[in-house]
Amino acid sequence: MINKDGDTVMAIKEEELIIIGNYVQKQLPGWLDSLSYQRTMRMWDMELRERVVRVEEELKNQRELIKQGFEQVDRRIDQVDKRIDQMDKRIDHMDRRFELFEKRLTVITVLMGTGFTMLTVLISIFRFLS
Repeated sequence: MINKDGDTVMAIKEEELIIIGNYVQKQLPGWLDSLSYQRTMRMWDMELRERVVRVEEELKNQRELIKQGFEQVDRRIDQVDKRIDQMDKRIDHMDRRFELFEKRLTVITVLMGTGFTMLTVLISIFRFLS
């Protein structure tokens, strides 16, 4: 038989195609093995599953590490808050000390002013009397 391009073509019956298909199906795994296609779909699937499991485990580990990091940051923030509270207490204590010091200075200033006033009055009286 000749096709439209002018090439000679052999007519194959349906039964012959079935026989050829069965032969190819039986021989294909051996041919693939000889061509170093040793990975079957199951092996490939198992390898992918193992990789997915490893990736999931690594993600779980990363998640745990991130949680630990956040917990450490929270602890550090709590420590900083405590230190700030301590500093606030110190500042309040210093404020009280300054207030007491200011009261003492005020008392000393009043006493000195009163003393100088009395001294001036006494000097004036002694001069007036003498």
